[in-house]
Amino acid sequence: MKFTLDWLKQHLETAAPLDEITDRLTMLGLEVEAVTDSAAQFAGFVVGHVVEARQHPDADRLQVCIVDNGVEKVQVVCGAPNARTGMKGVFAPAGTVLPGDVHGGVLKKAKIRGVESMGMLCSEAEMGLSDEHEGIIELPDDAPIGMAYAEFAGLDDPMIEIAITPNRQDCLGVHGIARDLAAGQLGKLIAIDATTVKGSYESPIHWAIDLPDDKAGACPMVAGCHFRGLKNGPSPKWMQDRLTAIGLRPISALVDITNFVTFDLGRPLHVFDAGLLVCGESGALTIRMAKTGESMAALDGKIYALDPQVTVIADANGVQGLGGVMGGEDTGCTGATTQIFLEVALFDPIRTAATGRRLGIESDARYRFERGVDPQSALWGAEVAARLILDLCGGEVSEVVIAGKMPEWRRSVTLRGGRLRSLGGVDVPDKEIARILEALGYEVRRDGDAFACQVPSWRMDVSGEADLVEDVLRVYGYERIEAVPMRLEAALPGAAITPRQRRVRQVRRSLAARGMLEAITFSFLDGRTARLFGGDGSLKLANPISPELDEMRPSILPNLIAAATKNEARGLADAALFELGPQYRDRTPTGQDQVAAGIRSGATGPRHWSHTERPVDAMDAKADALGALDAANAPTANLQITRDAPPWYHPGRSGVLRLGKQVLANFGEIHPKVLKSLGAKPPMVGFEVFLDRVPPPKTKGGKARKLLKPSPFQPVTRDFAFIVDEAVEADKVVRAARGADRALIEAVEVFDVYDGEGIGEGKKSVAIAVTLQPALKTLTDAEIEAVSAKIVAAVEKAAGGVLRG
Repeated sequence: MKFTLDWLKQHLETAAPLDEITDRLTMLGLEVEAVTDSAAQFAGFVVGHVVEARQHPDADRLQVCIVDNGVEKVQVVCGAPNARTGMKGVFAPAGTVLPGDVHGGVLKKAKIRGVESMGMLCSEAEMGLSDEHEGIIELPDDAPIGMAYAEFAGLDDPMIEIAITPNRQDCLGVHGIARDLAAGQLGKLIAIDATTVKGSYESPIHWAIDLPDDKAGACPMVAGCHFRGLKNGPSPKWMQDRLTAIGLRPISALVDITNFVTFDLGRPLHVFDAGLLVCGESGALTIRMAKTGESMAALDGKIYALDPQVTVIADANGVQGLGGVMGGEDTGCTGATTQIFLEVALFDPIRTAATGRRLGIESDARYRFERGVDPQSALWGAEVAARLILDLCGGEVSEVVIAGKMPEWRRSVTLRGGRLRSLGGVDVPDKEIARILEALGYEVRRDGDAFACQVPSWRMDVSGEADLVEDVLRVYGYERIEAVPMRLEAALPGAAITPRQRRVRQVRRSLAARGMLEAITFSFLDGRTARLFGGDGSLKLANPISPELDEMRPSILPNLIAAATKNEARGLADAALFELGPQYRDRTPTGQDQVAAGIRSGATGPRHWSHTERPVDAMDAKADALGALDAANAPTANLQITRDAPPWYHPGRSGVLRLGKQVLANFGEIHPKVLKSLGAKPPMVGFEVFLDRVPPPKTKGGKARKLLKPSPFQPVTRDFAFIVDEAVEADKVVRAARGADRALIEAVEVFDVYDGEGIGEGKKSVAIAVTLQPALKTLTDAEIEAVSAKIVAAVEKAAGGVLRG
């Protein structure tokens, strides 16, 4: 929100200096982001009088001017066609920096065609005021010679920019900011002049609201009036100066008035050229929902396709405005406009925001409507606008026409005694509480030791007692809250991070160490993609940030697949991405899972002469999942592998890692149909590790790590090959062998699977390497044979395996 100091003083009687005002704004919660002193960039520029202008002796298009700058008369060579004897313009002496020079050049003394020039008579372009460079600036004859140009032109008014939080929609107008400063005792608030402007005729156009019952809140009320006999010329200089100061380009009186009232009072307006409206026999301008297939050419020069979720203003010819967002080009005001119809409406904040996002339109009106506009401004806004239009454009105005009714905004909130101390940490005298609340616009009535407060219409953010406490505290002064030391519950502070946070950090480092890159993606995706990954449509967003992100993600994988596909399209193949974050099952508080998910695509490893490339497969995803689980301190040695992976995995090349009945991870190749639907190229593998399901590690006797006891004795490795049924998983053989003697067997690994000639129909050979690690003494041959016999027996019993001869 931007405004100038002089603009503020039109709403606040104050003698406070600029520094005090800006400091107080920040303490009131309206943080000052910048203060721009326009006079500084125009330092040195003064009103100059051209005493004499004569032809340059060696150039037809140049003149030699003698300029009186109030101190002395200097010679200037000027090429402007409008330079002449007796005129007054803006003089810049040598050494001045020209604001309009993008290179920041300093004006120097120079000889131009042999004639010395001691400065410059400036154009608007050279001053950085506009693009006009055809001639120099001409000032009125009564302009005081030698006066600083910034002072003469009113450009010495400092511009203040403040940050407005979403809950302070009442400060999206200069009047609301002045109200806060007045409550902070920095001056007296000047009331808005909203006296009724009496209409002299009946409006030929009236309003109609045609909304279905389920969308009646899209526009509960609209007011307006007709004007005729207008002259739409340039707006007065004071208005142009204020709009220019905040970065708006003055266009015409009618357009400038709507922009001015938007920033002055936080009340968006729109004016239609009534001569271009076609309202038919009914004479109605209708607020309704857009029809399928309708479109509108907007004032920004673009054509927007509309849908039945968009609130529009339409005449007999079609849509002429987007409710709360932007007007239409077909009925926009021009220099030839002589009659207008004013719109002062109340539009629903959520629907306005959704329309703006859907169409990609940012406007000052949308910014205010989506945060909430004072409902009473539908009435006083029409009066303020009518007065300005009549004053600046002449003509006459009709009686005000209204459709709909004022929404119920009255509500009362009670502030109990002692709540300032319990919630805010400071005691505020009752008299001061009442003064502050009344200054902010509340109607305050004492009810015992409490205050019954009628909330003003412009404060849509106030709904409870804590809001009143905040209002009192920010005006009374946060700096008055005493510093209170925190009591320590123990001699030493507790851990800075929780075990859950530590687990996430460990998993992140583990996956990064495996050569994967971390990605951060949206927690949303489109509904069609969500269906591919188990979504059922129950997680639709009421107000999505874009139509393509309208549902909470049931899995992280589709976002990673999309990221890998975009990288591949830009020449970055062989992706290895992971993300740690939430994915969603349902709307309940427990329907969110903390997941570590990742994908690999293309080939494994970098291209290199010493590395044999191969396509990624399910085993790569399994290794990643086990690596993440191991980093999360999951008992990976006790996990079981089953084949019932979700349907977005390839049914024959995927698996599930379970601890009992609890699923800890899914892994495998992504289903080819899913990849095709997402426009991704196979092969691509992925995994999902559910970190919240990993049981916490069992600790005994404190939190210290278990003492490392490395064995001094050499391990022994023995290989076994078992013939088992083809349907038996290799994991079953591994688990059986590991359980044969847990004291001696340290590791079991599969190194070969064979199902060719010599094995038998429906059979396969699974070869495992078993590592024995003695702890007390070196093993004898007899002891090794005894353990081997146990392994053979265990595999035969658990998996039906027979030792291969």
